[in-house]
Amino acid sequence: MAESTTATAAPAGPDAPSTPFKPANLALCTVGLALASFMQVLDTTIANVSLPTIAGNLGASSQQVTWVITSFAVSTAIALPLTGWLTRRFGETRLFVWATLAFSLTSLLCGLSQSMGMLVTARVLQGIAAGPMYPLAQSLLVSLYPREKRGHALALLSMVTVVAPISGPILGGWITDNYSWEWIFLINVPLGVIAALIVGTQLRNRPETTEKPPMDYIGLALLIAGVGALQLVLDLGNDEDWFNSDLIITLAVVSAIALTMFLIWELTEKDPIVDLKLFRHRNFCVGTLAMVGAFACFFSIGLLIPLWLNRDMGYTPLWAGLATAPIGILPVMMTPFVARYANRFDMRLLASLAFVIMGISCFMRSGFSLEVDYMHIAGVQLFMGLGTALFFMPMLHILLSDLDGREIASGSGLATFLRTLGASFSASLTTYMWSRRTEVHHAQLTEHISVYAPGVQQQLRTLGQGDPQRGAAIVENMINVQASQIAFNDILYVLGWMFFAMVILLWFARPPFGAGSGGR
Repeated sequence: MAESTTATAAPAGPDAPSTPFKPANLALCTVGLALASFMQVLDTTIANVSLPTIAGNLGASSQQVTWVITSFAVSTAIALPLTGWLTRRFGETRLFVWATLAFSLTSLLCGLSQSMGMLVTARVLQGIAAGPMYPLAQSLLVSLYPREKRGHALALLSMVTVVAPISGPILGGWITDNYSWEWIFLINVPLGVIAALIVGTQLRNRPETTEKPPMDYIGLALLIAGVGALQLVLDLGNDEDWFNSDLIITLAVVSAIALTMFLIWELTEKDPIVDLKLFRHRNFCVGTLAMVGAFACFFSIGLLIPLWLNRDMGYTPLWAGLATAPIGILPVMMTPFVARYANRFDMRLLASLAFVIMGISCFMRSGFSLEVDYMHIAGVQLFMGLGTALFFMPMLHILLSDLDGREIASGSGLATFLRTLGASFSASLTTYMWSRRTEVHHAQLTEHISVYAPGVQQQLRTLGQGDPQRGAAIVENMINVQASQIAFNDILYVLGWMFFAMVILLWFARPPFGAGSGGR
């Protein structure tokens, strides 16, 4: 049934009582919910600038260390469809408190990890705990505020979700530079305990009805098997030489069979864990595909830029965070105005403008060289922030516009699930393509160089101060960095065109775009 896809299907919807439950201190309760949401969203970006440091400390390659990001995103995505069922079974307050405490405990495990395998396992558990936190915070806030003030409550939560990803790289860089990477996870422990205590205490007497709804165990098992195997193919493919490996072939077959069975099962099941029938709505289908595609590109940029700054440009984690942070300045300033005035415009026009701006920012980065300065990098990030400010709200309006009241919560949950899943896949594909294109450009740059040529030997002696082997090592490093830079430019150029492709897709949606307007 529809409620099984997200916790926002809780009683806080349109039929909620006009006099909602009031905690002893509404402001304090709001702070607790916002703090937990901030902590959870923060963890989607806080590790980005620390990945090279983590890789060095745990002996992992630059591609393997992205598992720290993808494992969290995939497990969060898989946990999202369970939120509605868990809410009905245990209640919103209890589930939120448990999830927040579990997030703190798994953050502790991340900080104590001594190997890449242990860290990735802990991140999987952390992602499972994170899944219900944001939709529950949204649902609880809506239920606690009277109808006329719910917009203010959701605006606060929206502000948190904008500020947290901005703060992540800066905070992660500062912690890594001044302490150690483990503290980017350990910092969650006291924050999570405080947030859980506040919410648990303030909402202790909140009335809730629980039940024992049917659970789509087969759908869940197929989802985990299909998505998990596909993510392993993407993460392990390069190291295992792709389809020359029996392991990769086996995982690919398992993923294909499981996902095919999942689609068939969910379309015929009475109480599906993911309501795929929502794709019969034109605007939901078009809006979700555009949202997933654009967010995947956006997520790839957020992963790629800090890695490039650390690895090729020699930035410290803190300065990498400071260079990427300007992307959040305009969204913070513009969010209230977009929320207030966006309805005066065609949502397709606003979203198209957002995609064009983000596409242009990619083309600007595709012209970067190793000599690009900090202000230029930060300036492009600031410009892209204009597109980010116009992105999320119009897209949500479009994809929810032709759903009826009973389907809106399910549609929001399904779109969030696919968006999170798409982000994880894009992270794996981006790092793979960067590695692959670097190898290609390295081969092209070295094909006309022979270390046996007399002129080359003389240059190597000069660079190595009389030692040709030392000179050869210097040249090899220069070629590696240059090849990586050219590959970086290639990927950003492709991402730019992908944003423009999303513009074309958007205009297959049809107005009106008011949520639940019933258009087809």
